[in-house]
Amino acid sequence: MPIGMFTACWKPMGRYGSQLIDGNQDALLWYKDLTQYTSGDFSIAVVQANQLLEDQSQVKVGPYGTLIGIYDGHGGPEASRFITNHLFPKIEGFAEEAGGMSAKVLKQAFSATEEEFLGLVDKNWHSKPRIASVGSCCLVGVLSTDNTLYIANLGDSRVVLGTVRQAKVEPVRLSKEHNAGNVEVREELKAQHPDDSHIVVLKQGVWRVKGIIQVSRSIGDVYLKKPEYNKDPRMARGGLSVSFKKPVLSAEPSLQERKLFPEDRFLIFASDGLWEHISDQEAVDIVQKYPRNGIAKRLVRAALQQAAKKREMRYSDLKKIEPGVRRYFHDDISVVVVYLDYNLMNMGGASPRPRSRKVSMDSVNAPLDIFSSDSFENMPVV
Repeated sequence: MPIGMFTACWKPMGRYGSQLIDGNQDALLWYKDLTQYTSGDFSIAVVQANQLLEDQSQVKVGPYGTLIGIYDGHGGPEASRFITNHLFPKIEGFAEEAGGMSAKVLKQAFSATEEEFLGLVDKNWHSKPRIASVGSCCLVGVLSTDNTLYIANLGDSRVVLGTVRQAKVEPVRLSKEHNAGNVEVREELKAQHPDDSHIVVLKQGVWRVKGIIQVSRSIGDVYLKKPEYNKDPRMARGGLSVSFKKPVLSAEPSLQERKLFPEDRFLIFASDGLWEHISDQEAVDIVQKYPRNGIAKRLVRAALQQAAKKREMRYSDLKKIEPGVRRYFHDDISVVVVYLDYNLMNMGGASPRPRSRKVSMDSVNAPLDIFSSDSFENMPVV
């Protein structure tokens, strides 16, 4: 389809996006250039491709550390929006009960969030069966007050550390991903479902769980966890009806814990929309090379430029494509870059000196939707 057919005039109606498209702005790109947190700075950006933004992201400074969340929804925005409202309070609540942050706290919070979303689905699915097919990847990092980084992940979002090795900043991937494109994930699924020859299916060059979904772990996707939600004939008409004896997907997060050191300079949290177009090394090189201000936006634009290049078009043309149609060119993309200033060493190579700063910011959430229209379905209150 010619590019010119995508360029009909439209205006984002939400309060976050630009109100007019011009030659320099991408009306589907939202960002905060730089914000202080307890021990450094962070930058956040998101670009919308779907008709409704399915990515959500947030950063919060709390009593047990700084919390960073990337929630990559699929099938609709309900699950990622639900996580935005419910997960961080649970993390802090369990941390208070335990007397501090830990990997166990994150696991408890993920489990409780999953159970609450299942309750929402149970309450609404008879009138809105589509809610049973909505899910979200979920990546959370917590920079605790003792310089320990805790990570919990479901799905294929990713966090990459930029750390100094032999005078060069190199990437270290810290999160474990759950995508059927990975051989280990396929082998894990086959081992869990030895009697199901169709637990993973290669469709049009892409490995999918039951031929439907790429990720093997998520919040939601209840129709692949509880058979009773899969029997509605409306689900079958949507191509989402499959048979299984035990849950196909899991909400069990992969957990990592890492002590931070002076050579650790920054963290890049992003949904898979970023990593589809730029490598870990390319992302780290960009963050290291360019000024902090607007760095998350710069990473998003680098990915969009690559997405445009793959289609033999210019980013200036890609920016004119309306949401929904734009999903054929790239995914929603969320990025948070966190600088680890408390690990910087002084010029003499002495021990790192913690920086004391007054931070008034409590939390920053990306917008629920950058482009808003009147076409929202009657979604349940989350």
